[in-house]
Amino acid sequence: MRDINRKRSLIDKIRDVGLQRILAPAALVLLYIFFGIFGRNFFSCDTMVNILDSSYYIGFIAIGVTFVIISGGIDLSVGTVMMAAAIIGGTAYKSWGWPMWASLLLILAVGVAFGYINGLLVSRLKLPPFIATLGTMMISMGVGSIVANVRSATFPTRASEDGWFKSIFKLIGEDGFSIPTGAIVLFGVAVIAWIILTKTKMGRYIFAIGSNKEAARLSGVDVQKWEMMAYVIAGATAGIGGIAFAAVYTTVMPAQGQGFELYAIAGAVIGGTSLSGGIGTVFGTLIGVYIMSVLRAGLPSMDLQAHYQTFFTGVVVIGAVLLDIYRNEKASEVKIPKKKKKSSRE
Repeated sequence: MRDINRKRSLIDKIRDVGLQRILAPAALVLLYIFFGIFGRNFFSCDTMVNILDSSYYIGFIAIGVTFVIISGGIDLSVGTVMMAAAIIGGTAYKSWGWPMWASLLLILAVGVAFGYINGLLVSRLKLPPFIATLGTMMISMGVGSIVANVRSATFPTRASEDGWFKSIFKLIGEDGFSIPTGAIVLFGVAVIAWIILTKTKMGRYIFAIGSNKEAARLSGVDVQKWEMMAYVIAGATAGIGGIAFAAVYTTVMPAQGQGFELYAIAGAVIGGTSLSGGIGTVFGTLIGVYIMSVLRAGLPSMDLQAHYQTFFTGVVVIGAVLLDIYRNEKASEVKIPKKKKKSSRE
């Protein structure tokens, strides 16, 4: 009987931790091993570098989206805001004669500004997050095209003097060997986001708002302020993503970015962030982003075209949402304690 009770307690602990938090890392390892066995030249340094390179800008905006989803909202504008910020910064450098460091700061400032607008619309004006961020998604696409005069923005090459910022995200040696230093930057941003989310008052309040907004308000939490801050953080990470995109790709086209937000949301959901709010982790989101990057690199190694990645990513997202629904149903169940059997002595 004791062994059975121990097994049951272990199962309960696994449920308390969350199936998605356990399954996401396991899925990442299994996918990598699967493609390594059945794909061509998947276990190579070049493939690993490609996986890390394709995770930068999606990883940054996914971290910001995690804050928004935990607060009980959604942000559909992070992809287009990232690209609008990048093209505005590129226009400032190419057409307005700004120095590179000022152009990069402008990219970050544009992302924060759009995040502030989203937070204002949702927290102050009480617009539904879906509608508010859908509107800013369209506005950001238009603003980027207007500022750039519907022309592409070209950033300096790595060999030029102003191309120094590209080495922050990818360092290429004289022998052509590349080091994905952007992975260190992404991990550093993730650590900062983890500290904010788990060790500060802001993080605690964002979790409280996502769990029960009215209860948080009655407890004295300034719901409007901290709900807005979640969107500001999403805007800031979109700005960082814009800098990363400019570092990886030299040319930024106008009206780009639509669809990137879906990959960011998918990464957060796959990593265990609940769409109902109140549950999520930054490092879980990173694992979800890497799962999609492994799919992107692994499917071509099996002679499958790129659109298969979209299909399988959709399957994985549906599975993650179903797990989230199952977890919420189990958490809402009322556990009735079992009565102890009376001993024979009684």
